[in-house]
Amino acid sequence: MTSNLEIQNVTKYYKKFRAVNNANLTVEQGEFFTILGPSGSGKTTLLKLIAGFEEVSSGSIMLKNENISSKKPYERNIGMVFQNYALFPHMTVAENIAYPLKKRKLRKQEIKHKVEEVLKIVHLEQYAGHYPAQMSGGQQQRVALARAIVFSPPLLLLDEPLSALDKNLRQRMQIEIKSIQESLGITTISVTHDQEEALTMSDRICVMNNGGIEQIDTPENLYKYPKNRFVAEFIGDINLLKGTVLNEDSENANIQLQNGQMVTIQSRDQSFDTTSVLIALRPENIQLAEAGKALKNTLKAKVMSVIYVGEALIILVKTKEGEEMKIKVPSLLSHAITVGEELTFGWNPQDATILEDESSENVSGPLKAASS
Repeated sequence: MTSNLEIQNVTKYYKKFRAVNNANLTVEQGEFFTILGPSGSGKTTLLKLIAGFEEVSSGSIMLKNENISSKKPYERNIGMVFQNYALFPHMTVAENIAYPLKKRKLRKQEIKHKVEEVLKIVHLEQYAGHYPAQMSGGQQQRVALARAIVFSPPLLLLDEPLSALDKNLRQRMQIEIKSIQESLGITTISVTHDQEEALTMSDRICVMNNGGIEQIDTPENLYKYPKNRFVAEFIGDINLLKGTVLNEDSENANIQLQNGQMVTIQSRDQSFDTTSVLIALRPENIQLAEAGKALKNTLKAKVMSVIYVGEALIILVKTKEGEEMKIKVPSLLSHAITVGEELTFGWNPQDATILEDESSENVSGPLKAASS
């Protein structure tokens, strides 16, 4: 693949506040790339810098090998879908979609043809004469998307594109937008705070925090192999077990938990500056000990709560030392789980990830359950 957009050492200051700190990333041609992070992480500022709504304090933005850092938004020829869609209420659907073509002074017949073509792509042919107020949120969202792609931009930007929709519609639109993006092969950058949306739609995800980039990776790798505690806690539920590395090789590390128990975790050729580490363990990777099931690492804890969530049970447990963990297992179990019961559970070495223990200030005890 060839790069479409390159962010090179980009920093953005608002007076003394540094909103984006030395960001570096490359978006490939035809890729769906998501910038994900909590409020205040710098993700929206970075999108505005790419669009040209804000000026970079330092660094450069390269679009198809051209430095666009100092260009005005309209000079960048980038398509954008805004959070509130920004449709013109006094224009019909067709007129809204035609607007960027008219600004580019295309001939009437060519405009008509392109509008008809893109209406078919977003499945709104029969709504050409409607006004935005006559349409649902999902339909308005598709009109905004059609207007952003009708002039075949080299890059499409999506600013929290699904945040105004209800959950069911949001999930349907995730699939629909991804399908349209793939069929057109248009390079797309989306900004969101919604982890599920990012995991569902993206080829790669850039996780931001405090103006900096924490990790760029595929959805699967981000979820399975987070590089640090922030990424592990921000994407999905996680249990963090504090321990000390006693010995390691290219395959596994033997780690002693603070309660003295030994566990073995796949090391994946990692090396650490310190022996103090965190074991990141997803609730769904924990298995209940059953007859005939061999688990390399096991713990015992008392059941504090059992929550039914349809296809799964969420079991909250507490060890003798008062440490809490979250377990997620199929709801169709061979036996009922009851509050007060002592469970034996475990996991295999490949089902957890070792993280550096950057700070022990926020960890109370050897085990800590975290969720976002």
